[in-house]
Amino acid sequence: MFKNCDYIIFSMNLKEKKIIVTGGAGFLGGFVVEELIKEGVPRENIFVPRKKDYDLRKESDINKMFRDFPAQILIHLAAKVGGIGYNQKNPATLFYDNLIMGAQIMEQARLHGVEKFSAIGTICAYPKFTPVPFKEEDLWNGYPEETNAPYGLAKKMMLVQAQAYRKQYGFNAIYLLPVNLYGPRDNFNPESSHVIPALIRKVAEAKKNNEDLIVWGTGNASREFLYVEDAARAIVLATKHSDKDEPINLGAGNEITIKDLVITITRLMDFKGKIIWDSSKPDGQPRRCLDTSKAEKEFGFKAKTDFETGLKKTIDFYMINYP
Repeated sequence: MFKNCDYIIFSMNLKEKKIIVTGGAGFLGGFVVEELIKEGVPRENIFVPRKKDYDLRKESDINKMFRDFPAQILIHLAAKVGGIGYNQKNPATLFYDNLIMGAQIMEQARLHGVEKFSAIGTICAYPKFTPVPFKEEDLWNGYPEETNAPYGLAKKMMLVQAQAYRKQYGFNAIYLLPVNLYGPRDNFNPESSHVIPALIRKVAEAKKNNEDLIVWGTGNASREFLYVEDAARAIVLATKHSDKDEPINLGAGNEITIKDLVITITRLMDFKGKIIWDSSKPDGQPRRCLDTSKAEKEFGFKAKTDFETGLKKTIDFYMINYP
């Protein structure tokens, strides 16, 4: 234990532990692995299970993972994810894959003696009309936004499981709720990307082809965005210092409307064409902005990256890698 400002927080020495990072080859996972190495964890003590070797929906493959790499810590980032369109087309897949992965991985982690389990949830778990800023206490006060509900509820079950396992087994599982992420190395696939990478790609293609920019929705919905390196730092801080069963928000603590986001991205990318709003498409959840005070209090996390700076880095990455 150590004292930080006026509160005392739990501390675990990650340098001495073997750590599995599911989803560690993905967008957020790659940065989490890098953050663990910055923390002093030897690279050989970090294991990233690959999909071709381990189907994390199957108990036998999860058991094989623990036999191949007996770990003391597991950070569960692996998830089936997508934007609004992907959620509308694949609700059953998103529900089943995320539910079964989370439930079985946590159970096998318990059976294999894992000392700390960091479960990464989703902002989509919050009710559709949550008062802004979202407080963790409001997580159960309503049903999630319909297009995201199967995914959000499947991931939310990890919180129920974590709390039940802590109560019955004394299992040290924590549950984190990151807001929408963005940054270099994001998924720019138009079929499954989230709002920022999708917009960057759309703007680049509209500019290249001298076309109008067509954007889903009315632009009135708002979102909060957390730069991926900040999110990775938060997850490692929580894994090291958090020791409670309550959900904890991870965010930057501010919001922007989709309309203002589009204006900002088009300005940074020097797009001069016409913007057309397709209001026949859904806006998704009306507003998203988190109360992030608990993360700062519990393990000292506060986002550092200025939003426009993060956007420029993300745009630069896209323009270099997708010319």
